[in-house]
Amino acid sequence: MKYKRILLKLSGEVLGNRASGESIDPAIVATVARRVARLAKAGVEVAAVLGGGNIFRGAQGECAGTSRTTGDYMGMLATIINGLALQDAIEAAGVQTRLQTSIDMPQVAEPFIQRRAMRHLEKGRVVIFAGGTGNPFFSTDTAAALRASEIKAEVLLKATKVDGIYTADPKKDPAARRYETLTYSDALRLRLKVMDASAFALCMDNHLPIIVFDFFDENALDAAVRGEKIGTLVSD
Repeated sequence: MKYKRILLKLSGEVLGNRASGESIDPAIVATVARRVARLAKAGVEVAAVLGGGNIFRGAQGECAGTSRTTGDYMGMLATIINGLALQDAIEAAGVQTRLQTSIDMPQVAEPFIQRRAMRHLEKGRVVIFAGGTGNPFFSTDTAAALRASEIKAEVLLKATKVDGIYTADPKKDPAARRYETLTYSDALRLRLKVMDASAFALCMDNHLPIIVFDFFDENALDAAVRGEKIGTLVSD
């Protein structure tokens, strides 16, 4: 494996089932968990950050009348629900985990402590970071960039529905072309929507490479960790 310690950013939607309407589908969660567990068993130190959009999005709640601050806290709690589901499934796949949250809830998970998180990783446990940054107005993309920097991850793997970053939405524009590589500056200048500007900026400041790839490709995650050319690489 090219990367020894990674942070995997997953959207909450990957846990749901659009066909049945379930926000958390146990069978899909188990599939996600097996991929993560496979890496951990191969000796990769894996941390993960989950979104909460399958349950609630603060920005969408604001459009419907919920205050942005309240909506964002609801979204943070949604990420903890997702984190619990993924934790249980990874342990069922035979790998120890720890769930750490930025919102204090000792009956459910550990508080986020950077040194403790790194020690868990060194012991081969998958660490799931939930609750975002603990502050409203920050996305889970920014939380992923922050936690990746704090644990000294070698790469941030951003899982999406398409195989990289495109000049336009490839599902809407057949002429859209995929970038194989981008600089942080280009990503910020082009205002690419795949991640927030604050997340790109934080990765740039800490020289943390980002690989954007298609999580629904069964082999893409393993290939990215092996260092194969896949998706889009954002770096210096």
